[in-house]
Amino acid sequence: MNDAVFGFANMLALAGWVALLASFRFPVWAERIAGVAVPLLLSIGYVGLILAFWTRAPGGFSSLPDVMALFTLPEIALAGWLHYLAFDLFVGAWEVRTARREGIAFLLVVPCLALTFLFGPAGFLLFSALRLARRPAEVRP
Repeated sequence: MNDAVFGFANMLALAGWVALLASFRFPVWAERIAGVAVPLLLSIGYVGLILAFWTRAPGGFSSLPDVMALFTLPEIALAGWLHYLAFDLFVGAWEVRTARREGIAFLLVVPCLALTFLFGPAGFLLFSALRLARRPAEVRP
Protein backbone atom coordinates (compact mmCIF):
# COMPACT_ATOMS: atom_id res chain seq x y z
CA MET A 1 0.00 0.00 0.00
CA ASN A 2 2.79 2.47 0.88
CA ASP A 3 4.42 1.95 -2.52
CA ALA A 4 1.12 2.61 -4.29
CA VAL A 5 0.51 5.82 -2.33
CA PHE A 6 4.13 6.88 -2.95
CA GLY A 7 3.80 6.30 -6.70
CA PHE A 8 0.41 8.01 -6.93
CA ALA A 9 1.63 11.01 -4.93
CA ASN A 10 4.71 11.36 -7.14
CA MET A 11 2.62 11.31 -10.31
CA LEU A 12 0.15 13.78 -8.84
CA ALA A 13 2.94 16.17 -7.86
CA LEU A 14 4.57 15.78 -11.26
CA ALA A 15 1.26 16.74 -12.89
CA GLY A 16 1.27 19.87 -10.74
CA TRP A 17 4.80 20.77 -11.83
CA VAL A 18 3.89 20.23 -15.49
CA ALA A 19 0.91 22.54 -14.96
CA LEU A 20 3.28 25.19 -13.58
CA LEU A 21 5.54 24.85 -16.60
CA ALA A 22 2.48 25.37 -18.81
CA SER A 23 1.24 28.29 -16.70
CA PHE A 24 2.38 30.90 -19.21
CA ARG A 25 -0.32 29.50 -21.54
CA PHE A 26 -2.95 28.46 -18.99
CA PRO A 27 -2.45 30.57 -15.85
CA VAL A 28 -5.89 30.00 -14.32
CA TRP A 29 -5.73 26.22 -14.73
CA ALA A 30 -2.15 26.05 -13.51
CA GLU A 31 -3.14 27.93 -10.36
CA ARG A 32 -6.14 25.70 -9.76
CA ILE A 33 -4.14 22.51 -10.31
CA ALA A 34 -0.69 23.32 -8.89
CA GLY A 35 -1.60 26.06 -6.46
CA VAL A 36 -4.70 24.51 -4.93
CA ALA A 37 -5.92 21.03 -5.96
CA VAL A 38 -2.71 19.00 -5.89
CA PRO A 39 -1.32 20.51 -2.66
CA LEU A 40 -4.71 19.94 -1.01
CA LEU A 41 -4.86 16.30 -2.12
CA LEU A 42 -1.30 15.70 -0.92
CA SER A 43 -2.15 17.42 2.37
CA ILE A 44 -5.16 15.15 2.85
CA GLY A 45 -2.90 12.12 2.37
CA TYR A 46 -0.37 13.59 4.80
CA VAL A 47 -2.97 14.24 7.49
CA GLY A 48 -4.46 10.76 7.03
CA LEU A 49 -1.07 9.12 7.50
CA ILE A 50 -0.24 11.27 10.52
CA LEU A 51 -3.59 10.53 12.17
CA ALA A 52 -3.29 6.81 11.50
CA PHE A 53 0.37 6.24 12.39
CA TRP A 54 1.71 9.06 14.57
CA THR A 55 1.17 7.26 17.85
CA ARG A 56 3.10 4.21 16.59
CA ALA A 57 6.15 6.21 15.55
CA PRO A 58 9.26 6.21 17.72
CA GLY A 59 11.25 9.37 18.22
CA GLY A 60 10.12 12.96 18.03
CA PHE A 61 11.41 16.47 17.33
CA SER A 62 13.65 17.18 20.34
CA SER A 63 16.93 16.04 18.76
CA LEU A 64 18.33 14.90 15.43
CA PRO A 65 18.46 11.24 16.59
CA ASP A 66 14.79 11.52 17.62
CA VAL A 67 13.85 12.90 14.19
CA MET A 68 15.82 10.11 12.54
CA ALA A 69 13.97 7.55 14.67
CA LEU A 70 10.64 9.14 13.79
CA PHE A 71 11.22 8.47 10.12
CA THR A 72 12.07 4.80 10.62
CA LEU A 73 8.34 4.01 10.50
CA PRO A 74 7.58 3.73 6.75
CA GLU A 75 4.18 5.42 6.99
CA ILE A 76 5.66 8.43 8.78
CA ALA A 77 8.47 8.61 6.23
CA LEU A 78 5.78 8.56 3.52
CA ALA A 79 3.92 11.34 5.33
CA GLY A 80 7.15 13.32 5.37
CA TRP A 81 7.52 12.79 1.64
CA LEU A 82 3.94 14.00 1.02
CA HIS A 83 4.77 17.03 3.14
CA TYR A 84 7.75 17.82 0.88
CA LEU A 85 5.73 17.29 -2.29
CA ALA A 86 2.84 19.49 -1.13
CA PHE A 87 4.93 22.36 0.19
CA ASP A 88 7.46 22.46 -2.64
CA LEU A 89 4.65 22.55 -5.19
CA PHE A 90 2.83 25.20 -3.18
CA VAL A 91 6.01 27.32 -3.15
CA GLY A 92 6.47 26.77 -6.90
CA ALA A 93 2.92 27.98 -7.53
CA TRP A 94 3.58 31.01 -5.34
CA GLU A 95 6.72 31.76 -7.37
CA VAL A 96 4.76 31.66 -10.64
CA ARG A 97 1.93 33.77 -9.20
CA THR A 98 4.34 36.32 -7.73
CA ALA A 99 6.39 36.51 -10.93
CA ARG A 100 3.27 37.15 -12.98
CA ARG A 101 2.11 39.87 -10.59
CA GLU A 102 5.55 41.54 -10.55
CA GLY A 103 6.13 41.27 -14.30
CA ILE A 104 9.06 38.85 -14.09
CA ALA A 105 9.62 37.01 -17.38
CA PHE A 106 8.53 33.38 -17.16
CA LEU A 107 11.82 32.16 -18.65
CA LEU A 108 13.62 33.64 -15.63
CA VAL A 109 11.30 31.72 -13.31
CA VAL A 110 11.86 28.32 -14.93
CA PRO A 111 15.29 27.75 -13.30
CA CYS A 112 13.77 28.72 -9.97
CA LEU A 113 11.01 26.16 -10.50
CA ALA A 114 13.54 23.47 -11.40
CA LEU A 115 15.49 24.14 -8.22
CA THR A 116 12.31 24.27 -6.13
CA PHE A 117 11.22 20.94 -7.62
CA LEU A 118 14.57 19.30 -6.85
CA PHE A 119 15.85 21.13 -3.78
CA GLY A 120 12.90 23.14 -2.36
CA PRO A 121 14.53 25.93 -0.36
CA ALA A 122 17.31 26.43 -2.93
CA GLY A 123 14.68 27.31 -5.55
CA PHE A 124 12.94 29.65 -3.13
CA LEU A 125 16.28 31.29 -2.41
CA LEU A 126 17.01 31.75 -6.13
CA PHE A 127 13.57 33.20 -6.76
CA SER A 128 13.95 35.56 -3.80
CA ALA A 129 17.34 36.69 -5.15
CA LEU A 130 15.78 37.24 -8.58
CA ARG A 131 13.07 39.41 -7.06
CA LEU A 132 15.56 41.39 -5.03
CA ALA A 133 17.83 41.93 -8.04
CA ARG A 134 14.93 43.36 -10.04
CA ARG A 135 13.95 45.96 -7.43
CA PRO A 136 15.28 49.46 -7.77
CA ALA A 137 17.96 50.26 -5.17
CA GLU A 138 15.77 52.80 -3.37
CA VAL A 139 13.04 50.19 -2.77
CA ARG A 140 15.32 47.47 -1.37
CA PRO A 141 15.16 46.89 2.38
